Amino acid sequence: MTVETTRWGILYCPKNSITGSRKRWEKIRQLLDARGIVYDMVQSENSDSVARLAKMLISNGYKNIVIVGGDSALNDVVNCLMQEEKRIRDEIVIGVIPNGVMNDFARFFGFDEDKDEQTIDWLCKHHVRKIDLGCIRYTNKEGEKCHRYFLNCINIGMTADIMNLRRQTRRLFGSRTLSFISSLVVMLFHRMEYKMSLQINTDTIDRRVMTVCIGNGPGYGQTPSAVPYNGMLDVSVVYTPQMVQLIEGLWLLITGRFLNHHSVHPFRTREIIVNEARHAMVGIDGRLMKTPVGEYRIEVEQEIINFLIPN
Repeated sequence: MTVETTRWGILYCPKNSITGSRKRWEKIRQLLDARGIVYDMVQSENSDSVARLAKMLISNGYKNIVIVGGDSALNDVVNCLMQEEKRIRDEIVIGVIPNGVMNDFARFFGFDEDKDEQTIDWLCKHHVRKIDLGCIRYTNKEGEKCHRYFLNCINIGMTADIMNLRRQTRRLFGSRTLSFISSLVVMLFHRMEYKMSLQINTDTIDRRVMTVCIGNGPGYGQTPSAVPYNGMLDVSVVYTPQMVQLIEGLWLLITGRFLNHHSVHPFRTREIIVNEARHAMVGIDGRLMKTPVGEYRIEVEQEIINFLIPN
């Protein structure tokens, strides 16, 4: 199948509500049609079908792939694209219309879930920027060498648990802040620290740590200075604070001043080696992944994906 180079391939990833999903797509469809955009839309049935549909759009020759979804859907599409040869990747441009539980990476560039008209106008201008991807390289339980790319961040430890709970509580409360606070309250009854051994540049960290965030992007507020186009990863290592300090840290996170907390130790690097993170869960772009076995490495690949941004 050959498609026009200007035709959009739209991958629509609805939220749980069927009624709300129909209204959401109808609004987007009207905006697209009013602008005379030529497109084909495919809709995912669940998170497992996103990768399959992304592969279909790529193999059918779409050069403009727009994801109506959140961080996890973007992650699936990017990982599908990274399976292709460089010459194919270089011809494809990725865009996003935020529609996820968490839209952290889209918000970094100024895309707002409540401003579809503005978002589509920006996408129509076709302003492309090459962006970086982070990559985790690890061994799974079967002893196989694996890797996975990320746009926003990887979390190791407590925050990976919180992110998982936050996705569930966001559907209940609606508010990002309320969902995070409720998730944190639940987490107070869970493990608060993990024995870790990390190599970051020339520094070795070998102690108990509450959470680590490795950000190619803002990292849900934990790596607020990270940008996905400087060839570097920002790392925030959080030692275990006292309860009062934990509440203070939550407030600083909500208000965008996370790095000001004295339990937070920031780094900037091209690579981090995790020699040990015993029992610590790993989250990648807001979704839990299977815990790696043994040592694993997280690095950055510079300017590797074409992404549509506001001009």
